[in-house]
Amino acid sequence: MKLGPSLHRIGSDIVAVYLVDSPEGVTVIDAGLAGQWKELTAELAAMGRSLGDIRGVVLTHGDSDHIGFAERLRREHGVPVFVHAADAARARGEESTKPEWGGMKLGATTKFLWYALTRNGLHTTPVTEVVSVSDGDVLDLPGAPHVISMPGHSPGSIAIHVPSVDAVFVGDALTTRHVLTGATGPQPAPFTDDPAEALASLRRLEGLGATWVLPGHGAPWNRGVDEAIRQVEAAATQQS
Repeated sequence: MKLGPSLHRIGSDIVAVYLVDSPEGVTVIDAGLAGQWKELTAELAAMGRSLGDIRGVVLTHGDSDHIGFAERLRREHGVPVFVHAADAARARGEESTKPEWGGMKLGATTKFLWYALTRNGLHTTPVTEVVSVSDGDVLDLPGAPHVISMPGHSPGSIAIHVPSVDAVFVGDALTTRHVLTGATGPQPAPFTDDPAEALASLRRLEGLGATWVLPGHGAPWNRGVDEAIRQVEAAATQQS
């Protein structure tokens, strides 16, 4: 799915992966589910690109539905995988957490679990080697991704600002489709370690100016980052 001249998405509103294209190559933001590999190769082909054009994978955090095909890219194609130091152990499969699920609706939850199951979501391979990043880093990758620390969903959650495509990739710092209830629009994401901290972290995106706010779950948002934050905060108030 082409969002802009140099901005692409694979997957769906249930689990999304993003590609930033530039003359220097392709940066992949998150690696979704292992079974989305075919979608990756198909989108690259539609872009006139190949796996050999990928210069790096940047993970917004280390959860299993974001690291899906990262290790395959690293192992088979030598693509480095970048993740915040505080989530490195999670991405390597050395630790995990069990946050509260919260409210859910049977239909939406079943759809999420079925989507994950049919795309090898139960067979995620941890990333053997990662490159640690920290707040403020500007990575030497296509698009010059700028790392913004966003602790809350996980200790090492980050947002990735790419000014050249007018986008900030937020992982699960917020969602525009709650995978357990089906509710749409900017709102807090489920499975969050520290919901209060996650909400506070959103303020770090204020004034960024990005039109596109691109979550790991939900429809792409193109009404600006400040409006997305306002709606998340309003939704959080209604949920409390």
